[in-house]
Parts: sequence; C-alpha cells; structure tokens
Amino acid sequence: MFSIDAVPPGRTLACMDWPAPEDFVHGDPLPPPDQWTRPGLVMVFNLECPGCVSRGLPFLRQLHTEFGDRVHLLALHTSRGHRRLPREDVEPTLVRFAREYARLPFPVALDLEGDLARTWATEGTPHWLAFAAGGELLRSVYGSQENAQTRLQYLLEELVGPA
Repeated sequence: MFSIDAVPPGRTLACMDWPAPEDFVHGDPLPPPDQWTRPGLVMVFNLECPGCVSRGLPFLRQLHTEFGDRVHLLALHTSRGHRRLPREDVEPTLVRFAREYARLPFPVALDLEGDLARTWATEGTPHWLAFAAGGELLRSVYGSQENAQTRLQYLLEELVGPA
C-alpha cells in the first residue's frame, strides 16, 4: 500500500492507498480510481454511524439503481472516528449486513485501522469521495444530509448524464 498526504480535489491519485483485494469483503474488488475508465464514488462509513446506515447507504443503493454500471461505487467501512475492533469481530457483522440485511449491490471493503480514511483526510462518517475516470478527485463531501446528496447526484449526472 502506498501513502500519500491528503489530496485536494482536482489532483489525480496515481499511487493512492487503496484496499487490498482481501479487504473487499462483499462483491468483487475494485481497482484504484487511477485505473477507472468511468467515474465513481467511494462512501466511507461505519455501521455504528446512524446517518450512514439510515441515509448514506440507502442513497448509495439509489445511485446504483439510477446509474448502474455507468459509475463505480464502493462502500468502505472504516474504524476512523469509531471503535477499533478486531477483524474477526467486524468482518462477519459487515458481511452479514451487506448480504442479508441491506443486500448491497456494490462492493464493500474494510479499512480496519482507519488508515485509508485518515490518508484521505475524511472528516467523519459518512464521507464521500467522487472521482473522475482516471482518478482525479473531483469532490470530497462530508455528511448524509440532503444537501450533500444533491451535490453528489448532480455531479454524477454531469459526468454520465441523467439516470
């Protein structure tokens, strides 16, 4: 894994930290954004975050329904700002949540130590990172409120057209 300082919007993340293939616990692993041929959105979340579970993940599901395979979507579960638990405690709960409860149609990865969220300078959970094809960071948005969701929705529509 490579380390970088916090990357401001407009920069390309050519050698960014990214979950290892074994850290993808649901769905197929995604390559890093600098290898993407279409835009994408990463949601950094935690299952103990009420806004993540009640608004953030449902919004990400909605984006999947609207945009399908025209965008990459990833939910990254982090411990940053939350309790650090052993992998054997976190992974089974996260997998069960993704498969059986939320039935998430996109990949879910694990940031067990919170290193990725820290490197990306997330402010808390949920935090959204929107990337252009090729890895340019376009937006870094904290929160699950309607205003944050609207900004992300408009950005994806600008990039790939309306749903």
